[in-house]
Amino acid sequence: MTDRLPSIEDIEAARTRCGARLRHTPLLRSAALERRIGGAVLLKAENLQHTGSFKLRGAMNAVLALVEQGHKGGIVAFSSGNHAQATAYAAAAAGLKATIFMPADAPAIKTRLTKSWGAEVVPFNRLTDDREALARAECERTGGALIPPYDHFQVMSGQGTAGLEIAEDARASGLTVDALLAPVSGGGLLAGTTLAVQSRFPDAKTYAVEPEGRDDMRRSLLSGAREVNGPDGSVLCDGLLSPQQGELTFAVNKDHVAGGVVVTDDAVLQAMAFAFLHMKLVLEPSGAIGLAALLSGAFDGRDKTTAIILSGGNVDPETFQRALAYAGEV
Repeated sequence: MTDRLPSIEDIEAARTRCGARLRHTPLLRSAALERRIGGAVLLKAENLQHTGSFKLRGAMNAVLALVEQGHKGGIVAFSSGNHAQATAYAAAAAGLKATIFMPADAPAIKTRLTKSWGAEVVPFNRLTDDREALARAECERTGGALIPPYDHFQVMSGQGTAGLEIAEDARASGLTVDALLAPVSGGGLLAGTTLAVQSRFPDAKTYAVEPEGRDDMRRSLLSGAREVNGPDGSVLCDGLLSPQQGELTFAVNKDHVAGGVVVTDDAVLQAMAFAFLHMKLVLEPSGAIGLAALLSGAFDGRDKTTAIILSGGNVDPETFQRALAYAGEV
């Protein structure tokens, strides 16, 4: 069943289901960062998750839920990279075949790593092909089960396990989360983690962080309807290029997310350099965008405890070199 909204009970069930197959990633603090911001900052290092991003949480939960239901066929997914790797890894862990539809222009490192988990990668044209239609046709042909990257209650529930860890680790440190910054593409991470954090800290406010020209979530929150991104806009954050919020994810986010924050490419690259120089963390652009919102002043973290999800670290060498060119500015 994929058409219902997740609850906190679903998120807690996902944590139990996945167990040690997921890494409880650290909640890091940096004195240099907090001096600059003037508030407490809790960095959820999902770049240190297996496969290098938070996406494993949702993929693993969805795959294991299918196994519980007796599914023995293959797994089908579509993704620009991190969901692809996560689904390939989760399917391999369950002994299932994975077929992943990936854009032909996806970062080579993400395609290569997806194949390394034994998945069959089928390229498609990001601009002209309907990736979901391709994936659904494959499911009909093979009897496989489709695991979409965000609009699926088991995927959202799995992503929410990161929010449980944030809230519980913060509370164990004697801190109250005032704000949560999460990158958003289709909205699954935002939905799951918001439900989880607000279940423990009801007054916490969540903010969606998006690249310039890709701020459909911010505009959707303002209009009350799902807005669409045009063909222009930043492409640096390759994991945040979904044209529109999911139906299920927006049904959660419209009632729980306080607003949206837009960040420039320069700010993202500077945040990547800052994370590497000051915290020895390797982040991909999509994974650094929440930190970029704070460092650039797009979000004011003064006198608050702000949790930020560093969503992934699967960066290609060329992009990372671009980021390190900003080392003298951070």
